[in-house]
Amino acid sequence: MDRRWITVVLVCLGTLISYIDRGNLSIAAPVLTKELALSPEKMGLLLSAFFWSYAVCQIPAGYFVDRFGIKRSFLLALGIWSLASAAVGFASSFAAIFALRLVLGVCESIGPIASIAFIKRSFKEDEQGAPTGVYTAGALLGPGIGTLAGAAILEDHGWRNLFILTGMAGLVWLIPWQIFAQSPGAGKRQATGGFSFGTALSAPLFWAIAAGAFFYSYFWYFILTWVPTYLREAHGMSNLKMGATLGVPLAATTITNLAGGWLADRVVARGHTPLYVRKLFVTIGFLLATSLCALPLVPKEGVMPLFLLSMCGMGFAVSNYWAITHIVSPPNWIGRVIGFQNFIAQLAGVAAPIATGLLLGAQRDFTVAILCAGLAPIIALASILGGITPSSISNWRARAGAEA
Repeated sequence: MDRRWITVVLVCLGTLISYIDRGNLSIAAPVLTKELALSPEKMGLLLSAFFWSYAVCQIPAGYFVDRFGIKRSFLLALGIWSLASAAVGFASSFAAIFALRLVLGVCESIGPIASIAFIKRSFKEDEQGAPTGVYTAGALLGPGIGTLAGAAILEDHGWRNLFILTGMAGLVWLIPWQIFAQSPGAGKRQATGGFSFGTALSAPLFWAIAAGAFFYSYFWYFILTWVPTYLREAHGMSNLKMGATLGVPLAATTITNLAGGWLADRVVARGHTPLYVRKLFVTIGFLLATSLCALPLVPKEGVMPLFLLSMCGMGFAVSNYWAITHIVSPPNWIGRVIGFQNFIAQLAGVAAPIATGLLLGAQRDFTVAILCAGLAPIIALASILGGITPSSISNWRARAGAEA
């Protein structure tokens, strides 16, 4: 088997593990809130803590990956974050959990940058949708598996064992990664010339990427942080029912994600312009995702079908959303471009939990918070369609090339 694809599968599994570990806290949130007597504002801070350090470390991680490749950095990062996640099971205070979530964010910042950099450097333009779909399948399947398995562990073994078991399980991944993973440019530094963040930040293209990343991510981080609590409080669901209601749509999203990447690759391979094809698939998916706005209007039995429509629509767009970044970025810049994009995305990870906690108010009414999350993909789509164009890409590359 082509070692590129073996590495892509391992990247998918590593990404899956990362999303299980970062999502455990949202599964345990209702129990933790009671046991540690946390206010909604404090729980919002805990849910956002991961994203503080994750965001800050994106750009430094991009430089690191550009120079040293993915194998050693991913190996070290996953080992440390697994131990940090497991250690939450032994914590007994707000401060301890907050600190461990910060460590988790630092280490997990390596994952997406290294993964997308590997795909950019290892696959041709008309091949990148499918491997990107496999990579993002881990990001979509991880929350689904984490929600289903996490709810079952929480129900039978308590929140502490939820963190200990899932955290330690991630260490198993280190063995096949060390044996089989391929690292483009291993043993030598990647070229890093021709790029400066000063030039990048003065380009309208980068601000279009920033707006798209923020509002795309706001949608996801609302779902991954507060929706488990919403299902418990607004619909009175048990842990297991909540796990199935959220987990099944998240798992189904993996299928539409893979289908979107594969279908777009086939269209591009027939000679159609990659940027326009990727934008079309993103448009369809983001428009479907806005159906989340109807969530306050549906009865309990309609929640899962609505989640299926909204999340599977977003899944259809995901691989092509990230493939647009491949189109924008030359291979030796990809780590820093992804670092910038993920930095902005994680600001949404900080904002969504805190904003939702504030928007709930004393009545703990989720209506406004749901509307904000449901409309976010429309704003992201407008930024992508209007700001990422062939001319804006050419202008930015010309300016960066001239500076080099």
